[in-house]
Amino acid sequence: MMKVVTRFAPSPTGYIHIGNVRSAIYPYLIAKQNSGKFILRIEDTDRERYVEGATDLIEDTLKWLGLEWDEGPIVGGENGPYFQSERLSIYHEWVKKLIESGRAYADPTPPEKLDEYRKQCVTEKRAFLYRDFRPEKLDFEFREGVPIRFLSDPKPREWNDAVMGKMSAGPEVQDDIVLIKKDGYPTYNFAHIVDDALMGVTHVMRGVEYLSSTPNYLALYEAFGLDVPVLVSLPHILAPTGNKKLGKRDGAKSVTEYREDGVLAEAMLNYLACLGWNDGTEQEIYTKDELISRFSLDKIQSSGARYDEVKLLWMNGQWIRRIFNTQGDKALYDRTIGFWPEVAESYPEEYCLKVLSIIYDRLKTLSDLREMTEYFFKDPEIDVDMIKNNKFLKKLSEAEIEDLYKKAIEKLSSIDNWDADSLQVALNELLEETGKKPAELFSMIRIAISFAPFSPALNLTLETLGKDIALARLNAVARAI
Repeated sequence: MMKVVTRFAPSPTGYIHIGNVRSAIYPYLIAKQNSGKFILRIEDTDRERYVEGATDLIEDTLKWLGLEWDEGPIVGGENGPYFQSERLSIYHEWVKKLIESGRAYADPTPPEKLDEYRKQCVTEKRAFLYRDFRPEKLDFEFREGVPIRFLSDPKPREWNDAVMGKMSAGPEVQDDIVLIKKDGYPTYNFAHIVDDALMGVTHVMRGVEYLSSTPNYLALYEAFGLDVPVLVSLPHILAPTGNKKLGKRDGAKSVTEYREDGVLAEAMLNYLACLGWNDGTEQEIYTKDELISRFSLDKIQSSGARYDEVKLLWMNGQWIRRIFNTQGDKALYDRTIGFWPEVAESYPEEYCLKVLSIIYDRLKTLSDLREMTEYFFKDPEIDVDMIKNNKFLKKLSEAEIEDLYKKAIEKLSSIDNWDADSLQVALNELLEETGKKPAELFSMIRIAISFAPFSPALNLTLETLGKDIALARLNAVARAI
């Protein structure tokens, strides 16, 4: 059996889009499933779009997601260098082989002349193919500062795509593509084929937008006498509307932004892996190990998958609860550092753990902690209108509300053991004594101690705040009515 080798080969041109990350997840899963090798290669030959620090961001994101690479930057390997900008001599040697065999030539055509050719094709209503304007006499010599083009051999081509199935294309889509630019750097079309061959890559997984270029890639494989790897075209991630490829204008943030908003790595990995893939079951929550064991190329859908941030946040909430329930409150708490209200920094970890234990199941992201827990750390601003306009309390007069607060304060003050069970008994007795519904009485108390849109179970909230703080807030509100 062949040794499975996959790669993720991003360009360091800016932030990491979720589509880029999915293109790393699938090759990682295939490699690990087959005890193979996952390579990280940085395709930094487009120097005009290069962004300083982008490589560090790529590496950090992969590590955060748990997609550790077997070869590549930092870890090294036998097939380096892993930055294409450090492999120029390799590309030049390979292009010289094509020149010597009569399959590549130097092209000194100035840019303005190329523009003329393109305009001519527009006028004549035909596709621009450079081979239609190829000089009769070709310069079969490698010269620095002059672009090198592939001498194409247009003919019908057929191939199999692991996702798209049987594919074919005619000679009309094959051209004399540029291999080496005038700056000495290779084009993607050329460099990735050289690198994949030298690194032993068996599965090439990339976006479906490269499907139209595959005939030209096949021609290069043929010219070099290389075996064609398993080709896998990944369908687009679509905007929520489903009518176009997802872009930043459609509300999708970078992976870094989601991370900073408190989306867990497990949830992001889970969501993106399932965005366009399904193992045929109803299961939605997968660990990384489960994804490795279940993943298969034939289960990748051939049509685009709609991006759904609501689903991502739902899944994140599921993972927050899963970590708390399976790994414990401390494991989840360690993930929340930096997401609490600033005032929480002065409180002991034990208290924060108690707050987390009663609020975690309401979190969609870790950043929700800032808004949902602030009243546990400082007295909220009293808003009498919030009480009066509450849908359960607006039928009551101010005198009735004031009287209920007094009764609640008296009842709660009498509790000796300030724990959740004793508090629940007292609250139930208060319901019987006042004849009020839970929605009325409990809403009134809840608002007074939190002034938040929602809070955990009232007895748990009261227990966590403590007797002195809870009664002080109730008294303050009673005086303000």
